[in-house]
Amino acid sequence: MACCINPPLRCPSDKPVFSVLCKLQTAPSPHLFTSFYCHFPLSPKKVLYSNAKRRDLIVVKSQTTAEKKPILDQKMLVFVPPHPLIKHWVSILRNEQTPCPIFRNAMAELGRLLMYEASRDWLPTISGEIQSPMGVASVEFIDPREPVAVVPILRAGIALAEHASSILPATKIYHLGISRDEKTLQPSIYLNKLPDKLPEGSRVFVVDPMLATGGTIIAALGLLKERGVENKQIKVISAVTAPPALQKLSEKFPGLHVYTGIIDPTVNEKGFIIPGLGDAGDRSFGT
Repeated sequence: MACCINPPLRCPSDKPVFSVLCKLQTAPSPHLFTSFYCHFPLSPKKVLYSNAKRRDLIVVKSQTTAEKKPILDQKMLVFVPPHPLIKHWVSILRNEQTPCPIFRNAMAELGRLLMYEASRDWLPTISGEIQSPMGVASVEFIDPREPVAVVPILRAGIALAEHASSILPATKIYHLGISRDEKTLQPSIYLNKLPDKLPEGSRVFVVDPMLATGGTIIAALGLLKERGVENKQIKVISAVTAPPALQKLSEKFPGLHVYTGIIDPTVNEKGFIIPGLGDAGDRSFGT
């Protein structure tokens, strides 16, 4: 069963869907969606949306990779991998008593797991045969000729992307520094290490730990679009996300894939995710 937001009916409380005004409809495919798709088991008692205005949304429960169909190229996909280690590291990050070194290590481990999940069925491979000590074996390697880039957004993106080069062969890392005005919540770019144009066919991981209001990630994706990168070539890696950012991304970047440790219910007036984990940059670096 899938849930499509469309007031004024309410979903029964026993369905694994967002606790918002909606109506139930049977989806012809477990991967069908209308605005953005969430890949995680969800309890309606734990996730409540504070914003009443919502576009169509379908939430389904699945643990398999989305099938590559034309409709999926037109919609944003949001994945919350149901791995116990991901839940563990998110819990460590949430704890206000977690000291800075452990917080940063937890961020790095969470990033490793999310990038591992995001790279599934996405990285190009080459096949061949090699001689093992016991005989000839058919093998597959990641194709080093295909460009893969990681774009961490400073500061906390550095911590979340710390293990990127150890799990993604032949990876180039381009840093982006984007700060957010505390009053207006508008992004400001202070560092841009992106090349004028990325190689054709590049696969790009954009690493931003907190997707709250969406201003920072939208500014980063805009820079990539200017350099010829299509939405389907991008995967966003985030520790915690919130509905305002996801809604904006689904409207502006159809075909985008977002991998996150958890989706929290709301953002406060200061632009912080609630309950979130605080300021990821301050907690990662102690400043």
